[in-house]
Amino acid sequence: MNIDLLDLREIYIEIEVSGGITHRGILIDAGLDIVVIYDGRNNTFLYIPFGHIQQIKEVEDQDDSYDSKPTDKPIASDSISYRKILNGAKGLFVEVYVTGNKSIHGYLTSIMNDYFVFHSPAYNTMFISMNHVKWLIPYPPNTTPYSIKNPNFTLKPVTATLARSFDEQLKKLQNQLIILDGGYNEEKIGLLQTVQNNKMILITAKGEKIYRNLEHIKTIQLP
Repeated sequence: MNIDLLDLREIYIEIEVSGGITHRGILIDAGLDIVVIYDGRNNTFLYIPFGHIQQIKEVEDQDDSYDSKPTDKPIASDSISYRKILNGAKGLFVEVYVTGNKSIHGYLTSIMNDYFVFHSPAYNTMFISMNHVKWLIPYPPNTTPYSIKNPNFTLKPVTATLARSFDEQLKKLQNQLIILDGGYNEEKIGLLQTVQNNKMILITAKGEKIYRNLEHIKTIQLP
C-alpha cells in the first residue's frame, strides 16, 4: 500500500512537530519533503518541512471559519518541494520558526545548498540552516515587518560572496564575532576561532573555549 499524504487533501488534520508543538488546519498540498496547511483561525498558511513532523492525524473540525476554504496559495509553485517553496518565498515577508519560543520575521534573500540568507529588521542578516526550520508562514501581500514604512527596507542582499554550504559559510566567518541561535545563552556568543571536521571552536566573552557540533547550529548572525 502506497502512503500518499495527498489522500488527506481538503481534510482537517493535526500535525505534531518536534518539541511537542501541534498545528491544526486543512491540508492544502503535500510533497515528499514538505506539507502545507491552512489555519482558518489565524488565516495563515503554514509550510512545514517533513523532517520535523512527528505525526499527522485527522481530527474533527469544530471551527466554522473553515467553511470558506482558500483558493490561492501565497507562494506560487508549479510543483511542491521544500527548496521550491523557499525559492518562491524570496522577497516575501515571512515568519520563520527555528528554535526557542520565538519566531524570526523578515525576508529570504538567497537560497544556498543547505542554508538560506535571511534579512530581519530585528536581527539584521542571518544565515539559517534549512535542516532546522520547523515551519514558515508567509504574511499577506503588502505587509511589512513591524509596520515599517521605509520602502527601501524590504530587501538588503548580502554584498559579500556567499559559500554554497553552511559549514563553508562558517569558515568565511572565522576570526569574527558571531551570535548562534539568537544568542539566548552567553556560550553562544563569541569569537569564531576555527571550523574543521564538522566542529567549531567559539571563544566566549570570558575567554572560555567552547567546542560545538555544526549539526546542531541553527542560525548565525553578526553583531
